[in-house]
Amino acid sequence: MIRLAITVGEPAGIGPDICLELARDCSPDVGLTFIGDARHLSARAAALGLTVDIQPLDPDQARVAHAPGTLHVWHVNLPSQPSPGRPDPANALALLEGLDHAVAGCLDGRFDAMVTAPLDKGVICDAGIPFSGHTEYLAARTGTAQVVMLLVAGTLRVALATTHLPLRQVPDALTRDGLSGTLRILDRDLRSRFGISRPRIAVCGLNPHAGERGHLGREEIDVIAPAIATARAQGLDLAGPLPADTLFTPAHLAPFDAVLAMYHDQGLPVLKYAGFGQAVNVTLGLPIIRTSVDHGTAYDLAGSGKADAGSLRAAVALAAELVRAGR
Repeated sequence: MIRLAITVGEPAGIGPDICLELARDCSPDVGLTFIGDARHLSARAAALGLTVDIQPLDPDQARVAHAPGTLHVWHVNLPSQPSPGRPDPANALALLEGLDHAVAGCLDGRFDAMVTAPLDKGVICDAGIPFSGHTEYLAARTGTAQVVMLLVAGTLRVALATTHLPLRQVPDALTRDGLSGTLRILDRDLRSRFGISRPRIAVCGLNPHAGERGHLGREEIDVIAPAIATARAQGLDLAGPLPADTLFTPAHLAPFDAVLAMYHDQGLPVLKYAGFGQAVNVTLGLPIIRTSVDHGTAYDLAGSGKADAGSLRAAVALAAELVRAGR
């Protein structure tokens, strides 16, 4: 049986709502362990009018298949029981504790993969804990020098060369070694996790028109093209640097298995337009499998009964698929 750890995410957001929605699902070969506060999940279920059996689960016990109407919960106590839409920084350490449990369980074999519901970076930072996102945190907890954020919506896969940075910092964050390393990780995990025997990867330029031969910026000439050349010499099948405005059209995307965008809002608006609510965030380069939803905490929907669990269902399905592919 595949066993997945699912962190419930920010308790004042829609994480609890969409996790409770999964109680209706059933997959006979997948066991789901939800890591969060059992009391809070019970209270949110009652507020939503959902009949869900919250079952405490010892993560060391035998694997238990998911049963419709039941959530098996590894309880992590929240110091504060927040109302929907009202996050409390007092819960920050507990939320990170939940992530740590999932990571440790994946590393020691209790879980085959982890799936994360959304957190609010600002709430954790307000607690005095530097936190730039799940991706960076999981890299640090697993001792991974370099990771890559990949968003998947159907056959469209978009990876990021930089993640959560102010836009003015992006050019300085792009280096030849960093980009060539990102391309190697992307190529390797497309092969090993997604089963693509020879991935073809399109690489975006940074500037409009990919720099227009240096007239609109030299990053393509000085950084991106040399990084592509280094990776090509190592056997990768790459095209670029290509203008992002035309690359993200169906005809230009068709030959490629993935796109590497230079920054967060270069690639993700296109992907989220194509599949928002059904897309999945995958962290490449880790020694474990981690998938996540493609959206944030959506405080305005928390506790309303209107939250859509589609992306979480897709993240669970892709995590299970990646586990099966690796066996």
